[in-house]
Amino acid sequence: MDFSTGMRITSSGMTANRMRMNSIATNIANVNTTRTAEGGPYRRKDVVFEAIPDQKNFGEILTRPEDVAKQRVQVSDIQVDMKAPLMKYEPNHVDANDEGYVAYPNIDLMSEMTNMIQATRAYEANVSAMGAIKDMALTSLEIGR
Repeated sequence: MDFSTGMRITSSGMTANRMRMNSIATNIANVNTTRTAEGGPYRRKDVVFEAIPDQKNFGEILTRPEDVAKQRVQVSDIQVDMKAPLMKYEPNHVDANDEGYVAYPNIDLMSEMTNMIQATRAYEANVSAMGAIKDMALTSLEIGR
């Protein structure tokens, strides 16, 4: 595997995990949002990853057989959680229904924070791999002098 392939693979991981962190941050920010433009409470969003073969350009696709060992990651979908909202009794709230209950997003803050830590660690691992690839490339250039 050449250096550019390694950089493409690690950068795809960083991009995917950045999107995951953005989604988690949006979920945390909207944990108390009871009214959205679509109507009803905010719905939790979850990012779905997909592994795809690493192909650089059209010429490589035609001349090289597909190498399933070299795969990039990409975001294939952002799923909206359709769980029932949490109903809390707050009769004085603006969004309370006739019985006095308010529909809140079904978001578990602890799960979201755990997911954020996992995404951060995955991002950091890709940053470390990118640094190692860069160091190897620089060392190989030094050998060539």
